[in-house]
Amino acid sequence: MVDAQSVKNTAYALNKGYDAGKKVSGIKRHIVVDTQGLPHAITITTADVNDRTGALKAFEDNRPYLSKVESVLVDGGYTGQPFANANDEILGATVQVAKRSELHTFAVIPKRWVVERSFAWIENCRRLWKNTERKLNTSLQFANLAFLVLLLRRS
Repeated sequence: MVDAQSVKNTAYALNKGYDAGKKVSGIKRHIVVDTQGLPHAITITTADVNDRTGALKAFEDNRPYLSKVESVLVDGGYTGQPFANANDEILGATVQVAKRSELHTFAVIPKRWVVERSFAWIENCRRLWKNTERKLNTSLQFANLAFLVLLLRRS
């Protein structure tokens, strides 16, 4: 499962972008998780990078760790044949889009809650609810540490 989260920056951050869809000036975290919500790839970009481009960058940067992936579950923001073709080139996996129902009622999209729960886990870390880091790599390492702490507490 793949998703992205826009996070506001503080005044100290060097890399800034504006996500017009969410009206957030800051960074974007792109994560690839398994069916239990554990991360297999994390990439941090500025918020102006769209979800599809960020997901493909996460796939490319973490290709050795994703070699056994057969299918990628995404939401409606990742639709389109160019994304599916690029995903097939990088991972050789199929893309499954979890669609919302056509009715305008609230409904949980099947299996999509797993990746949202992973974002909620790292939001529990006080330092990650807002981006206070000057560099993108530092933000990436703190996200990795947050998941590491989560895994250590589970064992």
